[in-house]
Amino acid sequence: MPFTPPTPRPYEAAPPRRRKRRRLAVLLEVGTAFGYLSVLGALGPYAMSYFDLLPIEVKLALCAGAAALLPFRRRFPVTILLILAALAGALPICGMLTALVAYDAIRRVDGPRRRTVVLFTATMIPMLTAVAGTAGTGYGSWRYGLAQGIVVGGVGILVPGLVGSSRGQQDRLVVALRERAAAAEEARRLTDSASRVEERSRIAAEMHDLVGHRLSLISLHSGGLEMALATKAPELKDEAAQVRAATRDAMNELRAVLGVLGPLGRDTGTEALTDATGTRADIDALAEESRAAGIAVTVRWQGPDLDGLEPRVRRAVHRVVRESLTNVHRYATGASVELTVEHTDDRVRVTVRNGAPPAPPEATTGLGTGRGLTGLRERVGLLGGTLRTGPTGVGGFLVEATVPAHPAAPAASAAHPETSPASLTAEEHHQSGALPGILRHLPGLATGILGLVGVGTMLAFGLSLVESSRPVKEPLSPESIHVGMGREAVESAYLYDNDLARAAAAGHEPRRPSSTDCIFPYTGEEALGGRLKLTRYCFRGDVLTDIDRFWVPAVR
Repeated sequence: MPFTPPTPRPYEAAPPRRRKRRRLAVLLEVGTAFGYLSVLGALGPYAMSYFDLLPIEVKLALCAGAAALLPFRRRFPVTILLILAALAGALPICGMLTALVAYDAIRRVDGPRRRTVVLFTATMIPMLTAVAGTAGTGYGSWRYGLAQGIVVGGVGILVPGLVGSSRGQQDRLVVALRERAAAAEEARRLTDSASRVEERSRIAAEMHDLVGHRLSLISLHSGGLEMALATKAPELKDEAAQVRAATRDAMNELRAVLGVLGPLGRDTGTEALTDATGTRADIDALAEESRAAGIAVTVRWQGPDLDGLEPRVRRAVHRVVRESLTNVHRYATGASVELTVEHTDDRVRVTVRNGAPPAPPEATTGLGTGRGLTGLRERVGLLGGTLRTGPTGVGGFLVEATVPAHPAAPAASAAHPETSPASLTAEEHHQSGALPGILRHLPGLATGILGLVGVGTMLAFGLSLVESSRPVKEPLSPESIHVGMGREAVESAYLYDNDLARAAAAGHEPRRPSSTDCIFPYTGEEALGGRLKLTRYCFRGDVLTDIDRFWVPAVR
């Protein structure tokens, strides 16, 4: 049958080693977030964007919220990436955190077209945000915002996204190669198993055709000889009977050997598996055959019928009952038998208990070789069950088999444990545990840290170049202030009313024009000869109407 690799479920319980790696990843993410906030605390006042108009506390709160989104990137990678991209366009210092999320999110996105759309959209969002925010707040021109968005989108999203896309392609290729290797290994194992089954079947057919035919002829001639000697030489009749009995036992043992050499998935001969094998009707038929031969069999059935179970389970139940009743016929003729079948949700228990026979077995029967019970024990063990046999305290014999109702592993895998998934998992687990997990992840961790440092350096360098090219309007000098200018233009020259200068001008200033509002800025000039020079600017409304310069006494 074709091999289908197992599909992992997203919410499947992870093994202990995987859970440890996830806890380690969460701790690293928390440490990264705290380190990021520490860097932001040191460089936050120098963040270059229109968000400089906001207090540093607001910028810290926004970046703390961005860091809090980091643990959710595995569950909602694309959504978290788009949110951080918009925030990075407004606050470029978030570009380092966006780079980390961009690498991981693009690596997880399936499909080349979807990866391209997500990466292009995430790269354009910082550009649009920077242009709209810069032009809307007047912090700079739209060209300055576009340049800033290009740096943040290119360095913080596009480059890490391309690296993540390449890494994701590599991971998917490795997974595909592993699945292909597993499929090839499984196909090879199935081919080897089919070859073994074919060879065993050929051997069984040869033995049946050659040895079985000869034994049948010997048994037939022995029976005829026994009947002839009954009248002509009665003293030799017993020897002929022994020959016939030995031939019969040899035929039975040959059938058992042929059943072992036959295909692993089915029985051979006239006792092949049918739809009724192992069901309640089949067990009752076996019991009825024994009753017809003079054995008192009592059948007790507990639970539902076995018709819904796997064929190998029903076959095992049939074999246990048949072998047990056959042994009663051979070694305890005339003994009563109690046959019990208990079927629960997880197991099937078959108990065959016979009492003491009324007479000991014949000398020609012997005590048996025990091969039948050995074969039963192997058959039950292949299904993960147990077989318990032994004499009872009252001279009888007990056979008790417990078989799982739903065996976990196929019989072929159990027969060859070297190729079973459990053994491979244990071996891989042992090999993976040979080197501590933290040492195996050190190269990847070092690469990630160096990548973040490189992204941060490139962001800082690019944003510094953009900021240095931003046109800045130079403030007016006090000498360029003239009558007729507006109040806002005067204040742009950093001329604000000063309480000390106003107090010094009280009683010494010239007469004020009517209906004006005057300010007394402090120019920082030094006192000369015990006097200090002050300048008075008077406004009528918001228009400068008078500029007066005068001297006042300097007071220490």
